[in-house]
Amino acid sequence: MIKQIIKRILSGIAAGGIATFIAVTILMIKDITISSTMMWFQMLGSFIVGIYFGLSSFVFENDNWSRLKQICIHFPLSVLVFFTVALPLGWIPFASWAVLASIVMFMFYYAIFWCGFWLYYKFQARKLNDELNK
Repeated sequence: MIKQIIKRILSGIAAGGIATFIAVTILMIKDITISSTMMWFQMLGSFIVGIYFGLSSFVFENDNWSRLKQICIHFPLSVLVFFTVALPLGWIPFASWAVLASIVMFMFYYAIFWCGFWLYYKFQARKLNDELNK
């Protein structure tokens, strides 16, 4: 279990690092300069969000919970963690229209990811069942 936790934390840090690299690349292309302090906080925010999403996937491994219960726990926690990081770091402006638009976009991306994983695992189950039936 400890190995899985460490693996997911490191995967989250890697994902946060990739996101930060993409953002820095865009800043470099547009010739925008930011302070090292601001860069440090932005990278820390990316790491925190990445670590959260790496660890929060444990919610979906609890076979005693229905998918609905798993989503009802994971989604609000995801919104809370993301917006707790995103608002103070300026990823989302402190304007009601921006927060509302961000929540809608977050819900859209969440639904796409969830459906993607659902379809993937459904395909894997069908594949395994076909192999067993042979």
